[in-house]
Amino acid sequence: MAQTLSQIKALLAAHGLRPRRSWGQNFLHDHNKLAAILDAAAVQTGDRVLEVGPGTGTLTAALLEAGARVTAVEIDPGLYDILRDQFGEDNDRWCLIHGDVLDGKHCLNPQMVSALSPEPGTPYPFKLIANLPYQIASPLLINLCADWPTMKLAVVMIQREVADRITATGGKEYGPLSVMVQAMCTAERIAALPPSCFWPKPKVDSAVIRLVRRPRPLTDDPQRLARFCQTLFSKRRKQLGTILGRHFAFPADIDPTLRPEQLSVLQIMALMDATRETSEGR
Repeated sequence: MAQTLSQIKALLAAHGLRPRRSWGQNFLHDHNKLAAILDAAAVQTGDRVLEVGPGTGTLTAALLEAGARVTAVEIDPGLYDILRDQFGEDNDRWCLIHGDVLDGKHCLNPQMVSALSPEPGTPYPFKLIANLPYQIASPLLINLCADWPTMKLAVVMIQREVADRITATGGKEYGPLSVMVQAMCTAERIAALPPSCFWPKPKVDSAVIRLVRRPRPLTDDPQRLARFCQTLFSKRRKQLGTILGRHFAFPADIDPTLRPEQLSVLQIMALMDATRETSEGR
């Protein structure tokens, strides 16, 4: 059974801990929202799951009960101790790593990489299922979407504004994060979560999104796409003709008077390909 709010508070108090806002520690205690995450993830016996920021272990317990093999990464030493007390030492279904999941902005924790790879360079297929600390959500998801094709599915709880950017198809929320994630995965919003679902209550609303890896990603060069998106959206208020030059050979279905936020992901791919052809003198 999922932990109640009183149980979460008792676990922290027993270890002399309090939530640390600097690490985005807002503990989910709404059991209906927890069930929505589990339903969206469709965990089956034997699934390998990466959980980032497991906290006091309420989602962890549910994943293990569903038969998942869980690799969890927790930065807080006090919460690490709580998790060890609850779930014990590492075994074939449970691995707990103490540290930051990000090793710099563009790299992942090497212990986590090792835990997900039976042999160097051959990672397991896995699902990311987590209540992500808000400050790491964007860089972590971009890293996993771009560089980890073995992440087949992600069901994550994140800040609503980040969810808006990831799922946007145009407008002011649409930008590099939208394009990078949608080029590699389909993205949908699963649930909205008001601050009352958490303790302590965050100052922002949250949302659960589901990302499903595309069988064929829209690009085979995500790093080049990231650079191209940065070029486009750093001048998002300007027309494409101004950004790329009036003599640029635009694809037939792309009007040079459009702005970057008016392009679909597929149009951005076509535009990126056209820049390659132009640079190669075709």
